[in-house]
Amino acid sequence: MNDLVLLAADESRTAIESSGLTPIDIGIIVLYALGTIALGWYYGRKQETTSEYFTGSGNMNPILIGISLFATLLSTITYLSLPGEVIGKGPGYLANYLGLPIVYLVVAYVLLPVYMKQKVTSAYELLEVKLGVEIRLLGATMFLILRLFWMSLLLYLTGKALATMLGLDDNYIPAVVAVTGVVAITYTSLGGLRAVVITDLMQTVLLFGGAWLVIGTITWQMGGFGWFPTEWDPNWDTQPLISFDPSTRITFLGSFLSMSLWYIATSGGDQVSVQRFMSTTDARAARKSFLIQLCVSVTVGVTLALVGFSLLGYFQTFPGALPADMHLKTTADDIFPHMIAHHLPVGISGLVVSAMFAAAMSSIDSGVNSITAVILTDYLDRFDRAPKSERAHVLFARGLAVTIGVIVVTCSGFMGLIEGNITTVTGKTTNLLTVPIFCLFVFALFIPFATRLGVWVGTICGTSAAILVAFSKEISVSLELIKDTDVAPVSFQWIPVTAFVVTLTIGCTVSYLQTKLFDDDSYHQPS
Repeated sequence: MNDLVLLAADESRTAIESSGLTPIDIGIIVLYALGTIALGWYYGRKQETTSEYFTGSGNMNPILIGISLFATLLSTITYLSLPGEVIGKGPGYLANYLGLPIVYLVVAYVLLPVYMKQKVTSAYELLEVKLGVEIRLLGATMFLILRLFWMSLLLYLTGKALATMLGLDDNYIPAVVAVTGVVAITYTSLGGLRAVVITDLMQTVLLFGGAWLVIGTITWQMGGFGWFPTEWDPNWDTQPLISFDPSTRITFLGSFLSMSLWYIATSGGDQVSVQRFMSTTDARAARKSFLIQLCVSVTVGVTLALVGFSLLGYFQTFPGALPADMHLKTTADDIFPHMIAHHLPVGISGLVVSAMFAAAMSSIDSGVNSITAVILTDYLDRFDRAPKSERAHVLFARGLAVTIGVIVVTCSGFMGLIEGNITTVTGKTTNLLTVPIFCLFVFALFIPFATRLGVWVGTICGTSAAILVAFSKEISVSLELIKDTDVAPVSFQWIPVTAFVVTLTIGCTVSYLQTKLFDDDSYHQPS
């Protein structure tokens, strides 16, 4: 880029640089929040049954369901972490998407035909048929822990990012978290799954549009696409294709395996996903929804990577635009929020912040709705403790949704204690139970000799192995096996693979030995 272009770009950048969000930006965010609450009220007016509240009566549009699946799983965590990961670490994470064709074949033609034979409100009802009520409750409990941690983390990250953009210090993060939680919980508790799915469509448009507004603004300010990298940037880590050193943070093979397994496990074992499949008419419609989800995921994921590339190129060209306490390597997760608040034109900042706000709400609403469904179906209904009438059932579900939201807002205050960038923290917390939960379904639906004892032992060992990998650095330091260092002995990317191999290997071995030694069908019949 020649000097004249750089000079013009610098003048353009200076002209629109601001001290933060303007009243117009804040007004756009408020209007969006109020609009979602109004939508929840609209869809909640005539809801009389839990089938309508939790699964939209099982006849929802597969296109909307596919988009909702994407919006649910692409939370603020991903919206912030992927650009930050690309800026500070490198593009190795994009290898995730190479495995999606395999993911589609496994989920669409192996899992969905089995799952859709039974129309259930809670995915964990499927576990009881083969392995008994205790395994059903095990799966439901693990899901509740997983989603409560997940929502707490994304609320904290959203609050932190919004506080940065509003020019507030960290003391205001709890207040921002509370506002975000109140909006999401209000329209979710009012409108049920239909409100969640419709708002997910709006949120996806905002997510995609917000990302392209950032790319377009940077391209305009720099006078072209000079921000796109043509070689490996010095700011990035070494991210090899394959490495036999387990401490290597990211490899292309590791990303490919771990995220392919994560997608399959989330689609086949997470109530958030299964509940949406159950809201379609049949396996063919569910398959269509899943394909749409994957297509949208790739499109938006690549777009967010381009956001990371553009931000890296922008601030390398204009290093003075970054505050003194912000660095492209060590504080990469804060670059995107800073750009939104201080370097976008008035109005565009408000739209992009709304997109980030939307990303948080699309995940919170789905999490709250799914947790409510699991508590009612797997705990209260299963043991005949729920309200008797359908109307009372719906009202109880709404009250439960509010209670869950309060718990999540409270727990979010502890998420700042976990070390690492957003991608690492997510892998070390919310992804610990994803694969072990899915393995319960593998045992129940695809391993005929699985026993309850084998499932219990396999799940405990697999989860323990995942925890050991996730916190290998902290454990090794506490045992004085290594000195305090920023490099973990085993990378977080191996958590899903380790959990999968250990859970199934030990679970199948114990089940097989138990069946052969005792030759008693009662060990694997439902209790």
